[in-house]
Amino acid sequence: MVPDCVPELISRVREGDRSALDQLVPLVYAELRKIASAYLRNERQCHTLQPTALVNEVYVRLAGAGHHNYLDRTHFLGVAAFLMRQVLTQHARRRQAAKRGAGITAFALNEGLDFSPERAAIVVALDDALTSLAEIDAEQARFVELRFYSGMTADEMATLTGNSVHRVRHRLRLALAWLHREVSGESACV
Repeated sequence: MVPDCVPELISRVREGDRSALDQLVPLVYAELRKIASAYLRNERQCHTLQPTALVNEVYVRLAGAGHHNYLDRTHFLGVAAFLMRQVLTQHARRRQAAKRGAGITAFALNEGLDFSPERAAIVVALDDALTSLAEIDAEQARFVELRFYSGMTADEMATLTGNSVHRVRHRLRLALAWLHREVSGESACV
């Protein structure tokens, strides 16, 4: 099957065809690994999770989800990137809870998702801040997710969301400034 059939497969997935998802994932696998690699690039050098394991976990979640409403390839990759963020954030939260003696049960990718304590705290703080931003301004939060979790350019985000490239860049800058202030604890200059 050639990659030109990706739009057709996405349409079939949207219609509920489970086999279409099974055919789609191998066609976009290289892009999924690229996104996973970007997530894992900033991890400590000795952690053992490979991009392949993260992609596999995302596939399991995609396959288990009941409703798929992907608009196109970019939207599908954005959803996959969001799921990668969820996997990594959940692990970071469990790791922090375990350090406090909460007795959390082992996570399926426990050995591979071995964050340093500092990294786990940053992942959790960033996820909390991004969740708060989404409550205040869903569009800005979406732009951050698309840029940093999906690796989209401003042009791609503009096409996907129906906004101008200028608006995307402007709103993304505002979101990043807000997130920096939230995560770092710095107060805004007035």
